[in-house]
Amino acid sequence: MGEPRRSSAWPLALAFALLVVYASLYPFERWHLRDVTPWAYLWAPLPRYWTWFDVTANLLGYAPLGLLLTVAGLRAGAGRWAPWQAVGLAMGLSLLIETTQAFLPMRVASNLDLGLNTAGAALGAALAVWLDHLGVLERWSRFRSHWFVPQAQGSLVLLALWPPALLYPVSVPFGLGQVAERVEATLADWLQGTPFLDWLPLGGVLPPPLSPLSEAFCVALGLLAPLLLGYADLRTAGRRALFLLLLLVAGWLAVALSTAMTYGPSHAWSWVTPQALLGLGLALLAGLALLGLPRRLCLVAMLLCLAVSLSLLNRSPASPYFAQALDVWEQGRFIRFHGLSQWLGWCWPFAALAFGLRSMARRDRGQAAD
Repeated sequence: MGEPRRSSAWPLALAFALLVVYASLYPFERWHLRDVTPWAYLWAPLPRYWTWFDVTANLLGYAPLGLLLTVAGLRAGAGRWAPWQAVGLAMGLSLLIETTQAFLPMRVASNLDLGLNTAGAALGAALAVWLDHLGVLERWSRFRSHWFVPQAQGSLVLLALWPPALLYPVSVPFGLGQVAERVEATLADWLQGTPFLDWLPLGGVLPPPLSPLSEAFCVALGLLAPLLLGYADLRTAGRRALFLLLLLVAGWLAVALSTAMTYGPSHAWSWVTPQALLGLGLALLAGLALLGLPRRLCLVAMLLCLAVSLSLLNRSPASPYFAQALDVWEQGRFIRFHGLSQWLGWCWPFAALAFGLRSMARRDRGQAAD
């Protein structure tokens, strides 16, 4: 077995597994015990009715999980057992999910799905082994050690999840974490008929909308947060400059893809408003000005950007166009996908906040120990 190495594959595999669980059990409603045993699907005849979309989704949906688990195993020193462990874990997850689906009336447990999920994981594992044989994983390890500090796996995971988080519609471009209205609505449902309903902070009064300048400021802050997260773990100013360009391009394309999926390809660039362009320009200028910022100050600045952005976004209402976009996602052709990206968009800034605070605390403890 090889020597264990730090890897971002484990946390990415865990995040992907959680997304698979969410997508497979959504909408988590009307649980009940049926007349048949939950595992009866294992020896039932193959389903008579299926679509190519379901076959492709079940086959390819588990391929990234198999790939990530195999890479994680290889980096941990599992050697030739890594793909077998990956397929076994993925199969176990699929078996658990299919059995759980027997308690959901809107889901159908299927032995065909179990077989396709396992085959998809095997495809991903085989791809990981092939990439390792070609030396791709080793080259990535050398690239990462040259470009990033050794403790960069956490920030790399967050940066990898940032573009998918942008796919869910937001009221302000790059404005992730706007959850106040939904949290208040959920709490209001829970507290109906109790005296605690009047304790809710907004009390049903709509706050004023963001001004164009405030919206541009939120756009800039939404870009600066992941940018500073990457700056904190990159070794040189030159590499930070390249990362700045790559992040802006990735963010631009992710928001365009989200808009195209919501309103149609002809409207892919409708989000490019004067406020958005001003925010992009501010983020570019600030990113260039902060190229030489020390790692600790990068984390402090990232935390400040997230705190201010979340405060502004959650004190403003969503626009009617935003509500319309959510209707398209939540009731239309993206019903299978919207929940995954929704939770990423809601949770990403809070996960980055927790990561930044934890990194600062670690650094403080390390300095105290010295």
